Amino acid sequence: MQKITGYVLVIGAQWPEPQASAAGQRMLQLVKAFSQASFTITFACVADLPENNVLPSHVSTCQIELNNPSFDIFLKNLNPEIVLFDRFFMEEQFGWRVAQACPQAVRILDTEDLHFLRSAREKALKNNTEPDFNTEATFREIAAMYRCDLSLIISKREIELLTSHFHFPKHLLLYLPFMIDEINETERNKLPKFKDRNAFMFIGNFKHLPNVDSVTYLVNKLFLEIRKQLKDAELNIYGAYASHKIKNLHNPKQGIFVKGWVTDANEVMKNTRICVAPLRFGAGQKGKLLVAMQNGTPSITTTIGAEGMYFNEPWGGHISTTDAEFIKESLSLYNNEQAWEIAQQNGFLITNTYFSFKKHAPVFINRLEEVVQSLSGHRASNFTGSMLLYHRVQSTKYLSKWIEEKSKKGRTE
Repeated sequence: MQKITGYVLVIGAQWPEPQASAAGQRMLQLVKAFSQASFTITFACVADLPENNVLPSHVSTCQIELNNPSFDIFLKNLNPEIVLFDRFFMEEQFGWRVAQACPQAVRILDTEDLHFLRSAREKALKNNTEPDFNTEATFREIAAMYRCDLSLIISKREIELLTSHFHFPKHLLLYLPFMIDEINETERNKLPKFKDRNAFMFIGNFKHLPNVDSVTYLVNKLFLEIRKQLKDAELNIYGAYASHKIKNLHNPKQGIFVKGWVTDANEVMKNTRICVAPLRFGAGQKGKLLVAMQNGTPSITTTIGAEGMYFNEPWGGHISTTDAEFIKESLSLYNNEQAWEIAQQNGFLITNTYFSFKKHAPVFINRLEEVVQSLSGHRASNFTGSMLLYHRVQSTKYLSKWIEEKSKKGRTE
């Protein structure tokens, strides 16, 4: 098969913030995969370019506008072979313009996680019901996936849901988990040992509702019980965008310290004895748990937390199904050096076996090459996508034109 090269345009929901969110880390992993395959990359976003731009220097950046024909001119001048949409709402905003201006460009959707799944689980938790997928969020996200030539899915559980429950075509999906460099023995040996670590920690971006719910539940329900049985136990809470609600959890008398954003999550993780993540809803894969395993830090989490990251291998810590089990296993692992070391080794095995950049990046690029080489036939087999794209172009195009004209009128008045 002929190797593809050329231009990749990434349309970002926001500029990558790898120190603030797993989504930012994921985006940089995709950029790295494109770079190693010798693509020329442009990253475009509607937000102002931040002062601290973390994208590699060889990646061009561009600020774009919604509902503005300048984007069409930008597209035609760039003429990308591949366009990657960062989450479904970017496809909704710009997908029809890409399809019209660059019809031969392969359109890829990186879902990050399935937003409709996370939303349905959140509502189910509040109402104590089963998740309801018959929602606007489901219709919008799956429609965007159909309109693209390929959707990147981070969790095998989500692929199973899409193909079994929604009968979504498998050939339009690609399983692509987090991709990290393997951890060698030298790096492992440099990590602090059990006796040199202390405290529990939680880390997460607090714009992400599952994290807000999780840390609140941890403080109010679980850590209070842990503290009763482990008098000197401390819980350090890290994460960007902490609201007043999160900051008010700070309670040194109870061993709870809200420390907020941290420049290097690896530094605090490798000096912590246990990572706790009692997630009660969510989707995708959890970056905090991967960071924990990378740094040899066992984790106590839930079935939701481990979903998409559990591969029938012994977990690097414990997956709890009840509050009592979560508390018991947190205490047990914190105090048992031998069990802690076994959990640590389990975590290393999982990261190197299932999240290897060296393994997954070539699979990603090879799949893109297959789609590029057979684009006409690939699209012909996706009638539903063609139909949805046709209607999306018609409806969105004229709404956008109306907004453009209204904006022009406003500027002249």
